[in-house]
This record gives sequence, structure tokens and C-alpha cells, in this order.
Amino acid sequence: MDRVLFRGGVVVDGTGAEPTRGDVLVVDGRVAVVGGDAVGPDEDPAADGTRVVDCTGAFVTPGLFDCHVHFLFEQPTMVQILQTPFSLPFYEAIDRMRRTVATGITYVRDAGGADLGLAEAVRRGHVLGPRMQIAIQMLSQTGGHGDDWHVCGVHVGLLAEHPGMPSAVVDGPMEMRRKVRQLVRAGADVIKVATSGGVLSPRSNPSHGHLRDDEVAELVREASAAGLNVMAHAIATDGIKTAIRNGVRSIEHGVYLDDEAIELMLQHGTWLVPTLSAPRAVLAQADAGAPMSDAVVAKARTVAAVHDASVRRAIEAGVKVAMGTDCGVGVHGTNLEELGHLAALGMPPAQVWAAASGVAAELLGVEHLHGTLEEGKVADVVVIDGAYDDWTGLGERVREVWMGGERVSSRG
Repeated sequence: MDRVLFRGGVVVDGTGAEPTRGDVLVVDGRVAVVGGDAVGPDEDPAADGTRVVDCTGAFVTPGLFDCHVHFLFEQPTMVQILQTPFSLPFYEAIDRMRRTVATGITYVRDAGGADLGLAEAVRRGHVLGPRMQIAIQMLSQTGGHGDDWHVCGVHVGLLAEHPGMPSAVVDGPMEMRRKVRQLVRAGADVIKVATSGGVLSPRSNPSHGHLRDDEVAELVREASAAGLNVMAHAIATDGIKTAIRNGVRSIEHGVYLDDEAIELMLQHGTWLVPTLSAPRAVLAQADAGAPMSDAVVAKARTVAAVHDASVRRAIEAGVKVAMGTDCGVGVHGTNLEELGHLAALGMPPAQVWAAASGVAAELLGVEHLHGTLEEGKVADVVVIDGAYDDWTGLGERVREVWMGGERVSSRG
């Protein structure tokens, strides 16, 4: 048997329970014991070949989740897009995935960009990356967040169409059914739709709801028939409510939440993936002088002004919140900064870690194997220096990352 003992740290198990000091014993890639002294004080764990990881001065968490990333781009601008060869982002994704794993993220939902080839490269062990579910592409109405048409008449967007990336623009229930089937054929693990405008798109307004009930209902019905859930880019209040009413599983961003939308989320059990880092990343780029249009910057400032308040109200009301960053809009490997943003909005520390582990695993439907340090689950384990309720410099404090009982990243 292959045995690994994480000894002497504080265990943050991902369930939302208060952390306690104790050990974690992993046997053959699965969690075997959590808490207390997994090996007696008079026993020598090395005697049976157990590898010992000294966690003194650190805390131990399950492998962390980011439910909203984009590996195929990073801090995009139109100039960058126009000057990038088509295949280069697939190679750049290798380093972005490595940086993501190094920050303790072992499971992601790529919300647009990664295709089946990239996902399979990770699944087959050709490159290091987190476990992933892929949306491939975001469905959008004409003139919506996924429509790359510009006023000069050309189509240029973040993601170029190719054999693994079907076109995204759809109007009407029957077209919606066909597009969902195309994405399922292409290998999507989740279906993503834009029920409002967005910030980075050339012509859409993030305060306007997009798509009608019959279109979203047909999308959800077709996705459900294929056994897939639906995630909705939803910034506008009307777009949020349309998504919730029609059975979308998670609201991404949720900027203009009102009391009715929050109540609907509670009634339907809808998750919120706030991506608080996203507008901050856009504004940081603009302040650094990145070549961005005035319209994009103005939209980012408008969204940022209300985003935190909306998410705070959702947290206080008890909406299920799963961690997602929109890394790709910002820099990959900065994922853990999102945890500090959630804490600043009043989420208790143990719940913050659960949002990035147990709650997120439930959203992605993998809670039976991942997301918490509990007996029998896959041993994705992260060791982080310092206190679990200190949000400063978290990414730089990640000491070791293990996936399935094997070390995949370590500092120094």
C-alpha cells in the first residue's frame, strides 16, 4: 500500500466545519483518516514506508475548486487577439494550467475556450493541469455577449471558431436545441449561456437581459436530456431571473441582484459564482495602460460599483456561493485572491474555504469523490503556510499540492 501522512497541521476539511488540529492519512490515493493522531505517537510511520509530510505551521485543505476560468486567454485586448497566431493559446494554456495547480486549484470549470482536445490532454496525462469540466463555448443571442460582430463589419472575438469550437450565436428555441446538441457532440461537460450583456463584448449592454424564457427553457431541457447542467453568464437583473426561472444551475457574476432575484435563487437552490476578481482585473489593466476601448472600461467601472453589494446581500441571505474567479480575464494563478474578496463581504472563514471546496464540488456534481477531506474520497490535498483565516498572499503560501495521493507541485 502507498501511504502518505500529512502530520501536525490544522485541518480545514471543506465541509464548512470549524478547523481543528490533526493529521490526514492517505492510502492508495484515497483519504483514509482525518483528524487526531492518524499514527500513534509511539509509532514510526516510516517503518511501513509511509511518506510523512510535516505540516507544522500550516493548514491542510482538500484540493480547491475554481468554477469559472478561461485557459485559452489571459488579460485579452483586441490588439493582442489580432496579433496572436491561432494555435498559440493552446500552448500557452499549458503554463496557465501549471500555474493554476501550483496555487492549489485541482478542479476547474473552464467557462469557454478549452475544447475537448485540451481537456483530453490533461485527462490522459500529457500535460499537468487540474481536473476539469468544459463548456467549450458560450451560447448568446445576436448582439449578445458572445456575438463578436464589430461595427466595421468584421467578426473578431476572444475565441475563434474551429472544428472543436462551434459558433455561439443563436436565436429562437429551435436554434437553441441544435446548438446545445452541437456542444454535446463537441464534448461539453456543461452548457454555458449568456442571459445578459457583458463587459468585454463589443456591443452588448450588461444591464440588459438577453434571451427569452422559451429559449432558455429549451436550452435547459435539451441539456438535461444529455445529462448536463447549465451555467449562465448573468449580470442584468432580468437576465438573472430568466435563468433562475428556467432551471439554470448557477448564476455567474450576478452583478445586479435584487431582493426578488435572491429569493428566487433560494427557492430554486441556484448557486452563485460571483467572480469578484473579474471587474477588478479589467480595471487594473485599464489603469496600467492596456489598450482597451473606452466602452469596455466604462462598463467595468459601472459593474464594479455595485457588484460587491449584490454579492454581500446574497451571502447574508444564505444563497449557495461557489468560488469562481474568471481567471483569463485576469492573470492565471491569482485564483486565491477571490477568497479574500468573499471574506471581506462577510463570509466566515470556514465557509469561504467550503465555497472553494465542498460547495463547489456539489455545484459540479462531483461531491461523492472530491471537495472534502473525508474517508474514501480522492486524496487531492493542499498544504498552505500560515493561518487559515489570513487572506494575504495566499497563492505564495501554498507549500505543496497533491492530486490522487501524488505530489504535483511544491514550493522551493
